[in-house]
Amino acid sequence: MEILNIAEKVAFNLIKQAVIYLPEDVKQALRKAYAEETSAAGKTQLKAILDNIEFAEKYQAPMCQDTGTIIFYIKAGAKAKDLYKIEDALIRATRRATVEVPIRPNAVNPFTQKNSGDNTGKLIPWTNWKVVPGEDIEITVLPKGGGSENVCVMGMLVPGEGINGLKKFVVDAVLKAGAKPCPPNILGVGIGGGSDIAMKIAKKALLRPLNVSNPDPEIAKLEKEILEAVNMTGIGPMGLGGKTTVLGVNIDYAYRHPASYPAAVAFNCWAARRAAARISADGTVEYLTHKVDEVK
Repeated sequence: MEILNIAEKVAFNLIKQAVIYLPEDVKQALRKAYAEETSAAGKTQLKAILDNIEFAEKYQAPMCQDTGTIIFYIKAGAKAKDLYKIEDALIRATRRATVEVPIRPNAVNPFTQKNSGDNTGKLIPWTNWKVVPGEDIEITVLPKGGGSENVCVMGMLVPGEGINGLKKFVVDAVLKAGAKPCPPNILGVGIGGGSDIAMKIAKKALLRPLNVSNPDPEIAKLEKEILEAVNMTGIGPMGLGGKTTVLGVNIDYAYRHPASYPAAVAFNCWAARRAAARISADGTVEYLTHKVDEVK
């Protein structure tokens, strides 16, 4: 089977897995939040979320009506064949998933306001590429919901304020967002590079599982400090009050220009969907995030 067909099949499976099955690390974090919640309203909301996750799996239906904008991350082996066919495969898979899963059509022309009806259009699905050694191709899908996307924020901080300025920036973003991004949220925080780079870093940081620590101990400490600070806001599940406003904070960075301090916060709602798979050179496929029966 040629790479076009393999990649289309894998991408379709990943979209279906992502919108129906929440990653195990996120489910565990939600269960922990439910067990520790002291607010009656917050506990009720977390119970509804956990029930919703169970029903999605039972009835093989998307866990949220907003199945998001489809974003792909590709790690492409430099020696892999026919890489130019991958994006066509991703588009075909997205169109198929729209009909067969099904997922809600979420691709709208910003000028005509017309919905394409199949989740595809100019530059959508969006594809991020990284070339790595070898022949394998790794595909990750991030279906990004509109509510959490609407409160993502990018800012140019004062370099002299340093980490304290960054902490304030993130906490202010959470306070301003309130209930809009359907908390409890996951925050991706990107620092440095430039305005566009910081947001790309922030959004990609959402792919790191909640049970995987930042490899830099100082950044891991900062993530915990920011997590504690944003959960002191009391916004709580669905904005109705409680201990858990954010499930996790994932930070990544690039070196910055001496005169600028770009920072971005990418929000993900409780339905923090992601799925990944690796296609080997011989065509075999390994699903990396979901240990479920492969869909056809």
